[in-house]
Amino acid sequence: MKKNRTFHKKKVWVVFLCCGAMMLGLLGRLVWLMGFRSDYYYEKAEELHERERDIKAARGEILDAKGKVLAANKTVCTVSVIHSQIKDPEKVIRLLVSELGLSEETVRKKVEKNSSIERIRTNVEKETGDAIRKAGLDGVKVDEDYKRYYPYDSLASKVLGFTGGDNQGIIGLEVEYEEVLKGIQGKILTTTDARGVEIDGLGERRAEPVKGNTLRLSLDISIQEFVQQAALKVMEEKQAERVSILLMNPQNGEIYACVNVPEFNLNEPFVLNIGQDTASMDQKKIQDLLNQMWRNPCLNDTYEPGSTFKIITMAAGLQEGVVSLNDRFYCPGYKLVDDRRIHCANRRGHGSQNFVEGAQNSCNPVFIEVGLRLGVENYYKYFRRFGLMKQTGIDLPGEAGTIMHKMENMGNVELATVSFGQSFQITPVQLATTVSSLINGGNRITPHFGVAVQSADGTQVKELEYPVETGIVSSETSETVRKILETVVSEGSGKNAAIEGYSIGGKTATSQTLPRSANRYISSFLGFAPAEEPKVLALCIIHDPQGIYYGGTIAAPVVRSIFDNVLPYLGIEKTKSEKSEEDERSLSGQEEQ
Repeated sequence: MKKNRTFHKKKVWVVFLCCGAMMLGLLGRLVWLMGFRSDYYYEKAEELHERERDIKAARGEILDAKGKVLAANKTVCTVSVIHSQIKDPEKVIRLLVSELGLSEETVRKKVEKNSSIERIRTNVEKETGDAIRKAGLDGVKVDEDYKRYYPYDSLASKVLGFTGGDNQGIIGLEVEYEEVLKGIQGKILTTTDARGVEIDGLGERRAEPVKGNTLRLSLDISIQEFVQQAALKVMEEKQAERVSILLMNPQNGEIYACVNVPEFNLNEPFVLNIGQDTASMDQKKIQDLLNQMWRNPCLNDTYEPGSTFKIITMAAGLQEGVVSLNDRFYCPGYKLVDDRRIHCANRRGHGSQNFVEGAQNSCNPVFIEVGLRLGVENYYKYFRRFGLMKQTGIDLPGEAGTIMHKMENMGNVELATVSFGQSFQITPVQLATTVSSLINGGNRITPHFGVAVQSADGTQVKELEYPVETGIVSSETSETVRKILETVVSEGSGKNAAIEGYSIGGKTATSQTLPRSANRYISSFLGFAPAEEPKVLALCIIHDPQGIYYGGTIAAPVVRSIFDNVLPYLGIEKTKSEKSEEDERSLSGQEEQ
């Protein structure tokens, strides 16, 4: 009996100790949760009773070279409803249908949806948002928001790009510099009960948004406006399909203007600029047309450059030493390469001429001969050395690469056609960049728009820098190229670009698009000034002009008109230097030898 009583006492003690251990464990856990984890669970509890709404940050502005605003922000509103807080659904539906112009079916579906918060419409005009807020209906929230606004509508549309409904960049500089421009979103926090209904008297807590940084460009809106007018004028006169003009500083790659007409309205980017009725089109067709409208042909599209590319052949031949200024050539109007007769633009031929005269005449047989003297391997060496096999690195998305024959598939005929700018394709910005690098002393620069990043208050955050590759040709070769191209304008096929008092270098081009049987042409002119120390380079490309289509006849005058206005604007004096005149006399003396 005594043994049973002892055993019973032991069992009581075991149970007591177990209960005590459990109590100590629970007490320890309670101390841990309340003492050491209280902040964490307090935040969790708050989250259960807080409703969060975003406040969009204002995007940073985009400024031109003179500080003019190219992209700004317009205050708009976002209208939302909170299902659990709505007391009179029918009244809310009537108000939103009336003010927002939406169908009753659309609004009712969102109002009656049992969700924490339902967005009815974004980008609502501020006046409309204020009217909805003034009605004071429970469950209706009106938050201020921002919408991108472009003061110049279509100007530089394919460069600036635009933003979507979420205020994120879609194309152009808006998407390229998204991290610079986007800012940091804010929050609105409201306290609710267990049913999700706001608790009166507690109000709202706000985490204010931070505006994005400002982007300053090299693009000058005054130059851009004039260049766009010049492009529209020639497009209308020649009934051309489109016109692209690029204006840049060949010394550092800063782009002053980039025009691609027809442009589109940045404030209505989803409205086609071709005047077509979209009612009968399916959505895919409309989207394809929009994508085409948004493209920037200066860098998204490639083309056969034609005779402007002879500048590259010229520089490679001079640098390699396979041609000199006093080398003589004979042009009967064609050149036989293997079993192929390749014609000159002048079917009657240019007769006997030296290399400078061959450049002035834009003679195909002369440049075919230079290409053949270089040979396939050497030509490819300079193609790579000049940077033509890689992208320029321009600060815009979607840059296309060069389309070129593989070296192992390139024979004499392919080499001959490449030498005068046919049978391969490059982008206009690649051509302009490469020529800039050949005439600036031999430094491969990076074309760009972005110059500096500033904070919202105008304080400079950083100056943007871009890579430069030095020594792609010698300074002597670069100087010779400049001199030859100046004579092309002063005495040769580019004479329609000449301006009295200015030394201008340049090269004309007229290329035929594929298929050749379609008789569609691309007329172009590449010019730079002052020729002895280039500060501005212009490339004008006219696609499918009607009537006369020669580059020297229709594209060169466009560049002359641009230079006549832009050079004085940039402070470039209208008098040739004595050095320039001495260079001309020196070159003339070499030609006569």
